[in-house]
Amino acid sequence: MLGRVRIRWGEWLLLFAVTAGVCLAQFPGADAVNYAAKAVTVNGQVSVLRDSVPWAISAGDLVQVQQVIITGPNGSALFQLSDGSTFEVYPNSRLVFRRTLGDWRDLLDVLVGRIRVHIEHLWGQPNPNRVITPTAVISVRGTTFDVEVNDDDETTVVEVEEGSVEVEHALLPRGPRRLGPGESIRVYRNEPIAADTTVDKGTIFRYIIRAVRDWATTMGTRTARVSVPGGSGGGGGSAGDSCKPGMPGCSGSVPAPPPPPPAPPPPPPVP
Repeated sequence: MLGRVRIRWGEWLLLFAVTAGVCLAQFPGADAVNYAAKAVTVNGQVSVLRDSVPWAISAGDLVQVQQVIITGPNGSALFQLSDGSTFEVYPNSRLVFRRTLGDWRDLLDVLVGRIRVHIEHLWGQPNPNRVITPTAVISVRGTTFDVEVNDDDETTVVEVEEGSVEVEHALLPRGPRRLGPGESIRVYRNEPIAADTTVDKGTIFRYIIRAVRDWATTMGTRTARVSVPGGSGGGGGSAGDSCKPGMPGCSGSVPAPPPPPPAPPPPPPVP
């Protein structure tokens, strides 16, 4: 009888250990900050959903696991992870950061819009991460690439700048397709990725065009927020705001007019 009790008690301990391990795997624990993303730069309208309410974020703020990032028509932001990897979110995008608790390889779930991801190697070794869209699963180990999801039909476009990625259909999996530098692929919702699927090798040219377009968008957003010299506010005026014609010490001011001529002498007395 005592032997049976000991065996049953051992079974309970084993069950408790397994259950505790599963529970711990579902939560990041006290070092949750290591799994967060820090906003490095923020331009325009960028927010995260907290209890279904959008909250604007600024540079230096942290995005926690399972939070939704949303950018407006003029919004963009660059985020950095604890391992040095980064991801940039472009206008009109919506994505979930680390949606799957306990599996930190699932980095981003892109619902719509465009992102750019750079994954750092860890001590020279591969750093496995995944980006998931409604139609594709992109697996990376240390690379730079773009992902864009169309709002109309959820078509996914993957473009690789550096390194390599593996792309597999999320709904019709038939094995991954590897892409190298300068290659891109388009994944449609109702079409599997076949072995003879065309891989576009003209990505480098598109990167140049996009870089110019993104630069113009960012500069336009920043210019809209810069105050014009001479407006209201301390220290914002220029020399032309306070100088008046003839005032000494003002560069570019109009010189003072010459003094009027002296009055003519009185006429001589009449004899």
